[in-house]
Amino acid sequence: MTTTTAAPKSQGLAGVTAGETAICSVGQGKLVYRGYAIDDLAEHACFEETAFLLLVGHKPDAAELSAFKDEIVGYRRLPVGAVNLIKEISKAPGAVPMDVLRTVVSYLGQFDPNCQDISPAAEQTKSRQLLAQIPTIIGHMQNVIDGRDIVEPDDSLGHAANLLWMMTGQKPSDESTKVVDVSLTLYAEHDFNASTFASRVIAGTNADMHGAVTGAIAALKGPLHGGANEKAMDMLLEVGAVENVDSYMANAFATKAKIMGFGHRVYKQGDHRAPILHALGREAAEKIGPEATKWFDVGEKVQKIMLDEKDIHPNVDFPCGMTYYALGIPVPQYTPLFVAARITGWCAHILEQHATQKLIRPIAEYVGPENLKW
Repeated sequence: MTTTTAAPKSQGLAGVTAGETAICSVGQGKLVYRGYAIDDLAEHACFEETAFLLLVGHKPDAAELSAFKDEIVGYRRLPVGAVNLIKEISKAPGAVPMDVLRTVVSYLGQFDPNCQDISPAAEQTKSRQLLAQIPTIIGHMQNVIDGRDIVEPDDSLGHAANLLWMMTGQKPSDESTKVVDVSLTLYAEHDFNASTFASRVIAGTNADMHGAVTGAIAALKGPLHGGANEKAMDMLLEVGAVENVDSYMANAFATKAKIMGFGHRVYKQGDHRAPILHALGREAAEKIGPEATKWFDVGEKVQKIMLDEKDIHPNVDFPCGMTYYALGIPVPQYTPLFVAARITGWCAHILEQHATQKLIRPIAEYVGPENLKW
């Protein structure tokens, strides 16, 4: 007699292994990109080195890194039509930066002669183009929102510094650049998270890279995923001051309100990235002054209450909110900056999925009515 084992079932696929990857390993207390621990990368690698590692698969030597950086710089400028589109939709009533970014990335696919080519060589080129273009989209968008003239990329600046320059038109300090550079590395990759899995599902149909990245941006927008960093800072702004934390948290617990920036589907004993970014952000805030450190004081008290009363640790989105706010980055751009980092992970996974030539098609357990008559 033959017996069959039922397939594992899980709401949200929690704990279900959905495939294999050589890109990233996520575990309790550790995060590894292609064999390198995240704390090692955060301390010793710049974001461009991390991006090369994820996209190509190995640590770049000096010549490879120089060529990679030059290639990224060369792809920064956008077609005139894309710039005009940014100007138009960024001023629309209720425009949301993540929606603007998603729309422009989709639009750029129409200007890429290799858009439909999913060969590894073409995909490597497109991954570099998107890596270079996304900061330009973010910068142009913020210029329009602020009512300033468009700021063009500065070819003398590295990736993180150029991103800050594009948004403000001011040369960033070395410290601000370092903080943003490390934050991009911390956000670059995280195995089969919601947006990455969405990109792999799309890529699994042999759809093009621009289409898969557009879908990933749409997935990242949600407050239960990438949008959590914005919501975490919104919450701290609502708290307002250290003396308000106790009453705010008591009310949140009583009403079962969700405290954004805490907990993680995988990490149960704390997100390994959070203390790295928290320490860098706190150090930068202390050099800026009391208006910046104030939000770390508020956040640290919230964090202590969550740990003492709920035994729940912060994820990387919590210190990200405080850190970006201290640097003067507008809250609605926090998730687009997430895209500027995660584009490397997405493109690496799209390349990996296309190489498998496998369609992702799970099954569902039907729980609706049966045997109805029309």
